[in-house]
Amino acid sequence: MRLNLCNMKIPSLLATVLMIGMAAISQEMKHTPNVPSTVLTLTGLDGKSVELTPAEVVVMPHKTLTVYNAHTKANETYSGVVLNNLLAKVGAPQGEKVRGKLYLLYVVATGTDKYSVVYSLAETDPSNHTGDVIVADKLDGKPITTDGAFKLVSSEEKRPARWVRNLTALTLKSAE
Repeated sequence: MRLNLCNMKIPSLLATVLMIGMAAISQEMKHTPNVPSTVLTLTGLDGKSVELTPAEVVVMPHKTLTVYNAHTKANETYSGVVLNNLLAKVGAPQGEKVRGKLYLLYVVATGTDKYSVVYSLAETDPSNHTGDVIVADKLDGKPITTDGAFKLVSSEEKRPARWVRNLTALTLKSAE
């Protein structure tokens, strides 16, 4: 079909342009197929990394959160390791040591589908923030299976837009 833009009225032209633009955006927003996460890679500011398997994470101290998931429209109970505790394994400062320019540090959390979100380091530190951010490996007392071995979950989100399914990487970076 060929459009004759010269003969179109302005409202029709705008509607056509909007429809074409929305079609292009919807193509960009599609996630790649889910590949279950099986290893979690933590990377510090110095570039050094640590890989953790589900067997290593399951024996670490866990915290349990019950949160409302707006996607499923239900309360869900997750259990996992506090994100800040995992970041300590790659040298992330914690507690009273986070001051001044260290407030420019942030964490990029990435899933196997390349979906990524950002949390400031202060948001992950219980001494700075009232919410909890965990790397969950259990949902309702059972291992997470549909969302890979790991899922990033926050108790302070009104909707789970910054939760990451099939979590595969946590990278500490500086905004400076």
